Amino acid sequence: MTIRRVKKWIRIFPAISLVMILAWLPCPSHADSIFDRINDGEPIRLGFAHEIPWAYPGDNQNPLGFVNAITLGILESMGYTDIEPVVTEWGGLIPGLKANRFDIITGGMYITKSRCENVNFSEPIGVFGECFIVPKGNPKDLHSYQDIKERNAILVSGAGYTTIENAKKEDVPEGNLMVVPGNTEILAAVKSGRADAGGLTYFSALHLSRESGDAVEATDPRKNPEWTFNWVGIGFRKTDTEFMKAFNEALKDYVGSEKMLKAVEQYGYTEAQLPGDIATSWVCENR
Repeated sequence: MTIRRVKKWIRIFPAISLVMILAWLPCPSHADSIFDRINDGEPIRLGFAHEIPWAYPGDNQNPLGFVNAITLGILESMGYTDIEPVVTEWGGLIPGLKANRFDIITGGMYITKSRCENVNFSEPIGVFGECFIVPKGNPKDLHSYQDIKERNAILVSGAGYTTIENAKKEDVPEGNLMVVPGNTEILAAVKSGRADAGGLTYFSALHLSRESGDAVEATDPRKNPEWTFNWVGIGFRKTDTEFMKAFNEALKDYVGSEKMLKAVEQYGYTEAQLPGDIATSWVCENR
């Protein structure tokens, strides 16, 4: 062997050695942290708040509500039944997901452009409107964001709720908006007269009106602009793309099925709330 060939082999050998070493190093079959947890025998952590009838805890934090029922049904169809519920406040759902305190967020979260910048959403599981709770008889005749602005009324809503964002889009002044932690505080503010109306999704408004003993009533969501109707998805970390892809495949067969509609019937979800053929990518751009 010539000196030139020996020098060439010396230059090549380290590269070959590195490739051989890397080939022997263990590597995960999936980059997704959800798959990592499953492979390590750990449960999938389901994050949600106390939002009846969307998603809320029962005994021992048992995940109840129609969004949890749909999510659990999809996961079960994928073969995953080891689930750990993690309950937090609504405003802590996205921060908690990004901080790895849970793996999936349910809760009944609208897909919006601002949220899509922080988390990935599954394909939609339903479409819903939003409205107000108002004192019985609706004394200030409040049905829309424009009514709030024109009548100089106070609108209360929850931290992280899209109703605050939508009110601002409709040019409701900051001084007419009140932000509280969640639904319990929204109801208390309206009942006490500190607020004239509470901004909520229609399902939540109906629940609060029943809980109030008819002290408040829900307005018609169709009085608000069409663009306030929105689609709900299940939230995932930006890194868990492979798991979400598999979740979406299972979702296609489950959402709208007889099994799903039976599971959510007790919560008031009907065929009228099925999402249709709208894709999450469109919703992220247009909501």
